[in-house]
Amino acid sequence: MPNDSSDYDDALLTRLNALKKSNVSFGPTQISSTKTSSGVNTALNIGQDDLVDRFRSLGGVAGPQMHAGPGSEQDEDDGKTVEDLLAEIGPDSQWTQNPDEPNEMQKLLDEARQALSQIEEQPSIRDSEEFSPSFKKSEPDTQPPSPGAPASIEETTPEAPPTQTEDEEAAIYLQQILDELQLEEHDKTTKGPSYDEEDGLSGHSPNQNLYPVGQGLPGLDMPSVPTSIPLIPHQPAEENPLPTFDLPSAPITAPQRKSTTQSAKAKIPQYSDQDMETCSSSEMQCFTQLTPPTAVSHAISLPFLSASANNLVVAKTSLLQIYSFKTVVSNAAEQDAGIPNGLDRRTSGAKGPGRDRVQTTKLVLIAQYDLSGTIIGLGRVRTLRSTSGGEALLVALKDAKLSLIEWDPERYSISTISVHFYERDDIQIAPWAQDNAQCVNQLTTDPSSRCAALKFGARHVAILPFHQAGDELVMDDFDGGVNDDQSRLTNSFHKQANGDSHHLTPYRGSFVLSLLALDPGLMHVVHLGFLHEYREPTFGVLSSRLAASSALHDRRNVLSYAVYTLDLEQRASTTLLSVTNLPYDIHTILPLSMPIGGALLIGCNELIHVDQAGKANGIAVNDFARRNASFPLPSQPDLALRLEGCAIEHLGNPNGDMLIILRSGELAILRFRIDGRSVSGLSIRLIQEQSGGCLLSSAASCTTGVGRGRIFIGCEENDSVVIGWTSRSMKLKRQRSVAEANDRADAMLSVPDDESEEEAEDEDDLYFNDKPDGRLSAQPTSSTTDTEIDEYSFRIHDSLINLAPLGNLKILEAQSFIFTDPSSQEDIPNKLELVASTGHGMAGKLTKLRMGISPQVQHRFDLGNVQATWSVAVKNLATESSQPIDDYDSVIITSVVTDAGEEQSYAYTLRTNPPKELLESDFDSSAGATIAIGTLSGGTRIVQVLKNEIRAYDDDLSLAQIFPISEDPTPEDPRIVAASFAEPYVLLLRDDSKAMLLKADDAGELEEVEQGDTFSSTTWLSLSLFEDSNDVFRLAGDEEEADDEGSSVLMFLLNVNGGLQIYKASDLSHSVYSANGLSFLPPFLSEDFTIRRSSARDPLVEILVAELGDTVTKTPYLILRSGNDDITIYYPYQSAMEGVSTSSLRFAKVPALGLSNIITSNVLDGQNYPTQKLRAMQDVGGYSTVFRAGVSPCLILKIASAAMQIIPLNGASMKSFASFHTADCRRGYLSVDDMGAISAARLPPHADFSTGWLAETLLRGKNITAFDYHAVTDRYVLGVGENAEYKLPDDELHPEWVHEDINFLPQVEQGLVQIFTPSSGTITDTYALESGEVVMCIKTMSLEISEITHVRRSLIVVGTSFVLGEDLSAKGRIYVFDIIEVVPEPDLPETSRKLKLIAKEEVKGAVTSLSEVGTEGFLLVAQGQKCMVRGLKEDETLLPVAFIDAQCYITVAKELKGSGLCIMADAIKGVWLTGYLEDPYQLRLFGKSAQHLEVVAAEFLPHGKDLYIVVGDAEGEMHIFQFDPHNPKSLTGQRLLHLSNINTGAYPMAMTLLAGHPASDPLADGRATSVSSDDTPASLHQILLTSQTGAVSLLSSLTPSAYRTLAAMQAYLTNTLPHPLGLNPRAYRGAEADNTVGGRAVLDGDVLKRWKELGSWKRAEGMARAGLDAEWEFEALLEGVWL
Repeated sequence: MPNDSSDYDDALLTRLNALKKSNVSFGPTQISSTKTSSGVNTALNIGQDDLVDRFRSLGGVAGPQMHAGPGSEQDEDDGKTVEDLLAEIGPDSQWTQNPDEPNEMQKLLDEARQALSQIEEQPSIRDSEEFSPSFKKSEPDTQPPSPGAPASIEETTPEAPPTQTEDEEAAIYLQQILDELQLEEHDKTTKGPSYDEEDGLSGHSPNQNLYPVGQGLPGLDMPSVPTSIPLIPHQPAEENPLPTFDLPSAPITAPQRKSTTQSAKAKIPQYSDQDMETCSSSEMQCFTQLTPPTAVSHAISLPFLSASANNLVVAKTSLLQIYSFKTVVSNAAEQDAGIPNGLDRRTSGAKGPGRDRVQTTKLVLIAQYDLSGTIIGLGRVRTLRSTSGGEALLVALKDAKLSLIEWDPERYSISTISVHFYERDDIQIAPWAQDNAQCVNQLTTDPSSRCAALKFGARHVAILPFHQAGDELVMDDFDGGVNDDQSRLTNSFHKQANGDSHHLTPYRGSFVLSLLALDPGLMHVVHLGFLHEYREPTFGVLSSRLAASSALHDRRNVLSYAVYTLDLEQRASTTLLSVTNLPYDIHTILPLSMPIGGALLIGCNELIHVDQAGKANGIAVNDFARRNASFPLPSQPDLALRLEGCAIEHLGNPNGDMLIILRSGELAILRFRIDGRSVSGLSIRLIQEQSGGCLLSSAASCTTGVGRGRIFIGCEENDSVVIGWTSRSMKLKRQRSVAEANDRADAMLSVPDDESEEEAEDEDDLYFNDKPDGRLSAQPTSSTTDTEIDEYSFRIHDSLINLAPLGNLKILEAQSFIFTDPSSQEDIPNKLELVASTGHGMAGKLTKLRMGISPQVQHRFDLGNVQATWSVAVKNLATESSQPIDDYDSVIITSVVTDAGEEQSYAYTLRTNPPKELLESDFDSSAGATIAIGTLSGGTRIVQVLKNEIRAYDDDLSLAQIFPISEDPTPEDPRIVAASFAEPYVLLLRDDSKAMLLKADDAGELEEVEQGDTFSSTTWLSLSLFEDSNDVFRLAGDEEEADDEGSSVLMFLLNVNGGLQIYKASDLSHSVYSANGLSFLPPFLSEDFTIRRSSARDPLVEILVAELGDTVTKTPYLILRSGNDDITIYYPYQSAMEGVSTSSLRFAKVPALGLSNIITSNVLDGQNYPTQKLRAMQDVGGYSTVFRAGVSPCLILKIASAAMQIIPLNGASMKSFASFHTADCRRGYLSVDDMGAISAARLPPHADFSTGWLAETLLRGKNITAFDYHAVTDRYVLGVGENAEYKLPDDELHPEWVHEDINFLPQVEQGLVQIFTPSSGTITDTYALESGEVVMCIKTMSLEISEITHVRRSLIVVGTSFVLGEDLSAKGRIYVFDIIEVVPEPDLPETSRKLKLIAKEEVKGAVTSLSEVGTEGFLLVAQGQKCMVRGLKEDETLLPVAFIDAQCYITVAKELKGSGLCIMADAIKGVWLTGYLEDPYQLRLFGKSAQHLEVVAAEFLPHGKDLYIVVGDAEGEMHIFQFDPHNPKSLTGQRLLHLSNINTGAYPMAMTLLAGHPASDPLADGRATSVSSDDTPASLHQILLTSQTGAVSLLSSLTPSAYRTLAAMQAYLTNTLPHPLGLNPRAYRGAEADNTVGGRAVLDGDVLKRWKELGSWKRAEGMARAGLDAEWEFEALLEGVWL
């Protein structure tokens, strides 16, 4: 063994370079310390000859460098020609391969693989063929390794012994080379001071690449040749021969933590705030999605939860939702009223007398998952084995990735089976387009589940086969293909492990085919899809032989349709048929099942059916079909249909009829004429309005059948709906009367939903009888004809709210930003309220969005210093059997504290206004404070729980019973602190932690229930009674008691150790369920769950089991409250585990409830709040809900079709809540504020809570292109677009236009400027623009209207553009309006305001953006290729005073108000920063971005004395730039520094800067206090983002300490949390940026807000790693990324 490792290193480098066919060459490292003054290398070459001899045995000849002695010159080859170098190599014969050389080379490769395997990360879910080196990315898109993974080589390799072998040294040196490469890449990324962009690292020469690039080692995925390698210092022989570096290599696993918290904190780099401030402060941002996406892009129905289930899977860009269906009976009148605007799910189940009742199918959300990816396709796959018995789901993502998932009933969640990657840079073409429909990747699955195909790139398709019953194919014997060796190894392993009888995975090895290999004519593939009724997997391909062209004569008949059958064994295909010369505008293949078969080709002007024999039949739907194509088609020109963006879905009837949904939302029926077994023609018929033909108002993004007579229609511009249909022929067969139908409907009410859902669907047609408004088709009479009545009738069953696209935004005045001294800003409300334009076209709406609930207060009662209140509806025992007139509350009972400090209770009657105290009753106000109020004996007995006794009253409050808790009351006796009611029981909790159970007998008398020894000896913290009438929990009990009253009542008790005990109220001798690990709050809770050696328990203080839901469905939930008022919710489910004899009852934690329940410090100490803060209410605004009292009151809501939501209540803290139902406050609630006042309020009646924000529609049916709010008159000014037919005008240059002969005229948009009055909800004035003139932007500005007096007025400025075609130059106009007061019309006071035109200016180019600028009342106008500053003159003209030439289309122009700084962004060059000067007037360019960006939205982000610009581009990425003229990289400010970027996953629509809030350091002293240090910015700002998917997001600035802690926590959560579909959030958010200057990454708030999904022991570990002492500290930091 040589003493000097450098010589051995040189020999090893030469050894590796001598291998042929390698693109990796390792040059010798120069060691400057061993050079003489003459530059001669004095390194020794001891130990080199043995390696040379070994290489010679491989058949090679050592070059001159291999025999270089100590005195050889390094530059001896300088100046030699190529011929001289080739002559030194020698004759070609010396390179003749030795027969034993492959074996020797394979041995060396095995050694290299073994060394590399110690450092490469292995993904958890991969199949071998998809993860070949050629398909890998630089960052694996899988989850990081677990903490238990092996450590890196540097951490585990001991000091090498003197007798170390050559193989071991080779492995060590390979590790050194890889570490050097990683270090070099890190240096290139950070570009520190020692990096030189031209010569690499200073002081080093680049290595020569001795072998051409592209000839890599077979089987190895090695990095490219480095340009330079850091110096390796000389080490003595007695030291470790491994070289050392200045920077360690990045470890592949997290370091092991010690058991103590102090040691864990020591491992975190301790950066001070001063150190963080020296970095670029733009690194201190966090991106958080406030509301989920609402636009439905894909949907599919399949039996997912079980083999007999009927589920709907919906994809909303990055949100995956799983639904089931429930049939309810509702009133037909409400269904009719809800057809145009969707259904109100809170009242859809109500019934009215004298009206027909109809069965309605409702959506019920089972689960939803936020994904770190964008979904572009869904497919159903029937596998051989499934844990649930249902089918599997194949999800395609935008970056050429497939995830196969199934339902896991044991965890009641999805389970990822496999992840398949096919992304490659050399074949991927623009997969990140902003519109999913335009993505080049496409997923299609075989109807028989034999395989799936993913088309990615331009001409590549990946085939993923699946095992099926009777599948005997073997994948070993084949030639060629992709990843053949790995596929062969995988199949061989499967056979050895399992034999030939079954398989480890449901899929086989996938392979990639080039479409050109299938057919050389597949140059430009348009669409493909698998066909039905073929023995082998067969798919049709629609392709073009020419690229897309704007010249119609070149692309008239360029498409062809071909059918190929696929041989999965040979990985080959055979062409079955081909149809050529198809019209150019066909874009989609729709496979048809029997009895039609074949495929339907959908074009913009025609439909063509191609059967299995290649016979084509079609129909033209307008006049353009024949003009634009020569394909022979019969025509129905009277239809005048536009099929662009249409969707077609099977109706599921035997004759194969199909439903066409046009882009306008109109419905039509496509019918096939069948002659024998073949199709002979097609016909189309529009559905009339009275039959539901105008139910929709926008295009459908996806459709899927969800059962007999039901279709789900997903929309990206309107609410997605479930529609039902019935046919006239089915009605004629039944011949049943209306009365019989209603009788059967009554019978359906008593049938459980899960017993006869399909039977209910069969009987649905029965209830489609004659309606008064004639909306649905009636029975045919002798006077009706086929032209007067439709065959089908449609109606809406249910809807999903959609806010997309979420465009223009207007924030209320309280949240408007003023650029002034932050210290002078007033307190700003912490609840955001804004108005936005949502939807598109006729589905456009003006929607108000609010973060919290602002209750509609109906009454206020001053009844003293109230601490708690209850309202009671009492039934009279004498009239109980009769039908009650109403169920209004009649009595209010309050618990108050007098001025003298005495606790008393009072009763008031609600039959008077205001309520009066009941003085003549037996209710004793001096009895003390009331703990709880409830009713028993069917509502005829009022029970009052006091501290030391229980009192029962009759309906007239006459005292019926007093039940003391002790026989001889004394002051030392325990007192009651909490109570729970469930007919006929009352469960009490005393202050000695003991519980009592009372039961009311038939006479209403309370008696104590006998307790068991275990129950009586256990101490409890909280308790709750629940009547499980639907047997959801399915806990075992005595069968004899099944029919007894109260036998279904369960007792849920929380013991002092944090465990859950469930007893049946009828038997207290033993518990029926026990989960001692409840206080750990695990993701899944069962009786077997235990945590060893962990004391990290949550301090739970209250438990409540209550039903949550609406009129569609209600489900019991287990709700827990901790000591800091955090809410944790579990839902029960049944899942029997193999080998476990305990109960099958499990509890799963409800994930991601948001941050509405955060209490940042122990502010509750000293406040007089009740022990029971959670109050369940059965019917508040149609919801069964739970209120939480305290300093942050909130409402827990569950809507059937949406996820669980915790919505804050705006206003002060609340002491108590109670339900309240009177004639003038129906289904409301009572609240007691911190001053003791009572308010009766209602929830907003027309608001939707599905997204967690309140969404209230102000205006419908308007295509709002721009709008703004005029605060002076409380009016909205809208820019509306309406479609109008366009006819060529008279033109002298084109006289032929006069003779235009066409009936199918095109449509253009015509703009309108309208005034909307929100108080009345009506349009009160309209200003019509010219034909082809559309509104681009509207702004309300305070403009100077006089140059003499300098008077300013709030005016409306409108920018327009003329859309006349590409051959005409663009022009626009600037309008200035004022809203004046006029005499209103009679009985219409809202018409008192009208628009008055002040100024009108026509300009060259479109006016695309407006902004107020400067301090003199001028406006900034982006017009054409210029941005101008204009001022309003007395002569009603707009005088330009300054301008800047942009030379391109401006998308954004806005000023940071009060500063004169302006940003201008365009669609090509990027973003510019300019400054406006008033003396003299000029616009000056300060800096611009260095790279080209297609900017869609931009906004300022001030941070202290620094200025940052946030930009959103068309690819959904958000870029952060900084203007820093002192930075040398900015070229004195001419270049904006590109600091960082993040992938938002959605196309941005608008950005709005919110008001700054004072920076705080919640870690300072246990409370969130304002920081007054001069080193910390005075305020932090946030940017609100809206997107095309309907999501609202937030970009927040952070303090250095907050960023440091949140970054550490994000890394921990990313590695700890399970990520659905095997996706990696770090790779998803980490957008690629080549021109950044090394800024810190933007934090992902979506990962941080999943904090509560972890159990308490995991959260404790995360806090230790982040350096936190208490959990509230982290929650306080989370408030900085929230609103």
